[in-house]
Amino acid sequence: MTNSPKYWNKAKNYLSKKDNKMKILIKKYRDKTLTTRKDIFFSLCKSIIGQQISVSAANSVFKKFYKTCNGKINPKIVKKISTQKLKKCGLSRQKVRGIKELSIKFVNKSFNPKLIKNMNDEEAIIYLSSLRQIGRWSAEMILLFTFNRENIWPIQDIGLLRAISKNYKKKYLPPKTFINKLYKRFSPYCSVATWYLWRSIDDKPIQY
Repeated sequence: MTNSPKYWNKAKNYLSKKDNKMKILIKKYRDKTLTTRKDIFFSLCKSIIGQQISVSAANSVFKKFYKTCNGKINPKIVKKISTQKLKKCGLSRQKVRGIKELSIKFVNKSFNPKLIKNMNDEEAIIYLSSLRQIGRWSAEMILLFTFNRENIWPIQDIGLLRAISKNYKKKYLPPKTFINKLYKRFSPYCSVATWYLWRSIDDKPIQY
């Protein structure tokens, strides 16, 4: 894990001035910050495993997957693991296919994560979404957690929507007009706002 992003303190000051609720959350959760593994393959595998299942179920499957990889999750190792062994970890057929294809694309370099550095957020989301089992939400998680992009606002994320409803006393689902209003208010640091909103409903920081 690396230290917090360079923009973190500047973002906290900016958000505290822009929004009173955000000011309260930033004061409350001083113990940790957003970090990154800087390991996109690891994070993509974890994202695929966690799709459409509970956090506890995802953690259980990931532990089995990690053990099957002998504690080394990298493209060459995953590529060699049989479909049957991956299924025994608790992965669905679609997820197995997604992870296997991911490992092949990394090994043969038909997917090059280094290109993302020179892309804007939307270009990067489209590029990441070209991978099997990676949709917009997963791509946004990668940009937020692996690349630490500062202005990701993942409005498909249930946790973020729940947190908005809770903190701003809105019905669930919160109105799109209000979500857009917050986006404008929090930009260019929506990633930081999202991280604090998540923590308001789950004290354990999320990590991909």
